[in-house]
Amino acid sequence: MTVEKNRIITIANQKGGVGKTTTAINLATALAAIGERVLIVDLDPQGNASTGLGIDRRDRKFSSYDVLVGSRSVAEAAIETAVPNLAIVPSTLDLLGFEMEIAQQADRVFRLKKALATDDARRFTYVLVDCPPSFNLLTMNAMAAAHSVLVPLQCEFFALEGLSQLLETISQVRQTVNPSLDIQGIVLTMFDARNNLAQQVVSDVRTHLGEKVYTTLIPRNVRVSEAPSYGKPAILYDLKCAGSQAYLQLASEVIQRERQRKAA
Repeated sequence: MTVEKNRIITIANQKGGVGKTTTAINLATALAAIGERVLIVDLDPQGNASTGLGIDRRDRKFSSYDVLVGSRSVAEAAIETAVPNLAIVPSTLDLLGFEMEIAQQADRVFRLKKALATDDARRFTYVLVDCPPSFNLLTMNAMAAAHSVLVPLQCEFFALEGLSQLLETISQVRQTVNPSLDIQGIVLTMFDARNNLAQQVVSDVRTHLGEKVYTTLIPRNVRVSEAPSYGKPAILYDLKCAGSQAYLQLASEVIQRERQRKAA
């Protein structure tokens, strides 16, 4: 049987608090809900994606650290979540020591790429990598392994400044370790329609980046904020809330763009 190659999307922004992990969890859940087989790789030492999917720290027998150092495969580290079709390679604080531990290794940037180039990993149609809110060796591993980068961008005053830094980082990664890395899209998050500044940010980002910006706007939403404390994606916690509906719409856009890419 031929195992279909998966699509690896890194979710990254060097700025914290932009809805990166929330986007990873809920986009993955939405993709799983429409029948895709999805894996999240949690590369943030804080492990918020793992906690947000209800994976207790005591149950994280193996983690993304073990995958990166090569002691465990993706299949051995992955844990099935309460969401059908969605698994996660969880994070632990061991990741904090990863950079120092392999700093002298020639393949230090390609550890995740190697781990995901196996039949175990390719049985997932989508792999979403949740990065830490900084540009370090973990983020480099994510970008070296990925086909594309999805950027959550908060609708606030400094958004464009942070985005320009991230786009420069992606350009550097293309030049050094992953020439085919593409921008999957920009997701505008924490949008408040009552806020004139938020409206201006949306307009500015669309002017600068055009079609790279998804049509879907992810609103500020209390139910989305509450969901992680219950160990659930917002889509399971409250399917009908505005935030959940927005993430379902975003998943539809992602799938549509993938179809267009394959047809091109």
